[in-house]
Amino acid sequence: MSVHSEIKKITTETLRKMKFDKEKITMLTAYDFTTAKMVDAGGVDSILIGDSAANVMAGHETTLPITLDQMIYHTQCVVRGVERALVVADLPFGTYQSNPEKALDSAVRMMKEGGAHAIKIEGGKEIEESIRKIVNAGIPVCGHLGLTPQSIYQFGTYKVRAKEDAEAEKLISDCKLLEELGCFAVVLEKIPAALAKKASESISIPTIGIGAGQDCDGQVLVYHDMVGMNQGFSPKFLRRYLDLYTEITGAVSQYVRDVKSADFPDDKESY
Repeated sequence: MSVHSEIKKITTETLRKMKFDKEKITMLTAYDFTTAKMVDAGGVDSILIGDSAANVMAGHETTLPITLDQMIYHTQCVVRGVERALVVADLPFGTYQSNPEKALDSAVRMMKEGGAHAIKIEGGKEIEESIRKIVNAGIPVCGHLGLTPQSIYQFGTYKVRAKEDAEAEKLISDCKLLEELGCFAVVLEKIPAALAKKASESISIPTIGIGAGQDCDGQVLVYHDMVGMNQGFSPKFLRRYLDLYTEITGAVSQYVRDVKSADFPDDKESY
C-alpha cells in the first residue's frame, strides 16, 4: 500500500464529527505551496487561504484590495502542497455581497479554478441569499461572524465586536441562520469568550475561533503571525510559537558577511 493511500483526508463531515466527539479543530492559513506542505505535514486539520494574503503577502493595509483572480492563484498554490487537510478559501470583498448570482459565480470559480474544498464568506442575515445559492449548488460554505475585516470601514476599528446586547443577540441569531442555510462551520473573530461559548453551544456545526476564547470548537491563526514572521502585529489573542523574523534576518546577515568575506562558497561548495 502506498503512503498516499494511507492518508485520511479531512472533510467537512470530519469537522462535524470532531465537534460531536469534542475533539478540538485546528486551522492555520497558508498562501503558497511550500508553506502549505509544511502546515499539512504538521498535522493541521484545515488550511485557510485567507484574504489576509492582502496583508501578509501583498503588504496592503486592509484585506479589501485583493482580487478573486489573486485569491484563486494563492489557492492553486496551496492545493498542490496539501495531502490531508481540508482546504478552505476566502471569497474576497466585492465578489459575493452585491447579488447571489455573482456570489455563486465567484464560488464556482474558486472551486473549479482554485481547487478549493470549500469557501468562506463574511456576514450573516445580510448575505443570506448568496449563502443559500452557493450551498444549493453543492459548494461547502464556512461562515464568518464577529469582527469581519472586509467591513473594516463600516466598523472603523479592529476592536472586539458584539460587546453590546443587540450585536450579541444578532450574532447568535446569525449563527443559527448559517446552520439552517447549510454552512458546515463558522469562524468567530474577536468576540467575548462568554458569547463565543454561548454561540458554540447553540449550534451543531463547529465554531472556529480567533480571539474568541477556548470554548470554540477549534482555533485559527494566521501562519505568519504564529511563526513570528510579523513583528508589528501583536494582538492579545496571538501566541507566537517561533521568532522567524529574527532567525531569518540573522541568517541573511550571516550570508551577507560570508559572501563579502569570501568565506562562501568554500572548496567543498565549489565544483
